[in-house]
Amino acid sequence: MLPLDHLHWPFLDDSHRLAAQRAVTFAATLADDPHPQARDAVDARCRALVAAMGAAGLLGYCVRGADGGVTTELEARAICLIRETLAYTDGLADFAFAMQGLGSGALSLAGDAALRQRYLPGVATGRLVAAFALSESAAGSDVAAMTTQARREGDAYVLDGAKTWISNGGIADFYCVFARTQPGVVRADGTVGAAGISAFVVEPTDPGFSIAARIDVMAPHPLATLRFTALRIPAARRIGAEGEGFKIAMRTLDVFRTSVAAAALGFGQRGFDEGLAQARTRRLFGKTLGDFQLTQAALAEMATTLDSARLLTYRAAWQRDRGEKPTRTAAMAKLAATEGAQAVIDRALQLHGGLGVVEGQPLERLYREIRALRIYEGATEVQKLIIARDLLAQA
Repeated sequence: MLPLDHLHWPFLDDSHRLAAQRAVTFAATLADDPHPQARDAVDARCRALVAAMGAAGLLGYCVRGADGGVTTELEARAICLIRETLAYTDGLADFAFAMQGLGSGALSLAGDAALRQRYLPGVATGRLVAAFALSESAAGSDVAAMTTQARREGDAYVLDGAKTWISNGGIADFYCVFARTQPGVVRADGTVGAAGISAFVVEPTDPGFSIAARIDVMAPHPLATLRFTALRIPAARRIGAEGEGFKIAMRTLDVFRTSVAAAALGFGQRGFDEGLAQARTRRLFGKTLGDFQLTQAALAEMATTLDSARLLTYRAAWQRDRGEKPTRTAAMAKLAATEGAQAVIDRALQLHGGLGVVEGQPLERLYREIRALRIYEGATEVQKLIIARDLLAQA
């Protein structure tokens, strides 16, 4: 089980410790569960995990109290603690929890009362599966380059276009979709402005919605390309004001980007603990692996990497919960935690030798699961740009 020594850091209080304990209790039920690989089995497992986390009260941290949640506002620190705990035990459980929050975050932050009441209680109880549909084939980190269109026709909007790399694609009960309601304005430097993007709720039963393709990746989870063909939805399903979609998306990511760092910490800590156990028990040349200075140096570096990234992560979550803008600190946390966890897991696998790459072993699974975190919600290279641009702007 995940060590939680950091629960007594000044960034956290009793409400966060309660969230962590709930996650620990739930994670204990997952310890011996199989980790499926086949697409249908993964889909079914994700739905089952969402239902189970709803019943356990964990998904209440994904929505605000007024919408059936646990806390008055979305709490980045609680979300981080839950993701770190779940990722330590089961990457698919972490994914299922995170996507409930990310997928419904735009509604929580900017939806009107009717929309929130329609969807968010179902998110909190695990009855509805949510998805966040922002990325396109040529508009991932460069969100403003999106081409999906939404044109107003009376009391409706008509959507045309496609979204890809959509987590929970194919199993979600609703999608928070971002589309252009006005053409993008090309700036003097050749980039496209983000104005004119709006957000909508799309349901898979809406005529004109289709799953263009399912995407299979190295750490299996539901993922798909969505297509909208003259898809008509009521104007009442717009989230927030027209043209405010980019701001809504960024506000949502401000909550959940730091939690990606927390998930990486969960993976990294599990890798470290597996490596530490191997160092203590593996015999080599009449000694344990841990008796060698090379191993001791590796363990020291691994522990320092994780602890420094953890401090960055919970500082960023604390700043966000205080109402500060965590753009730079969240980027630093994601950069340090995802890159650091990858390095820790790689070193722990090396300590295991051939056993580390055997299919089904913890390190083999962790090696596959950590890799995507260095890409999604802003690749490492994008985080470096965010940090540098903020530094230059502040200077």
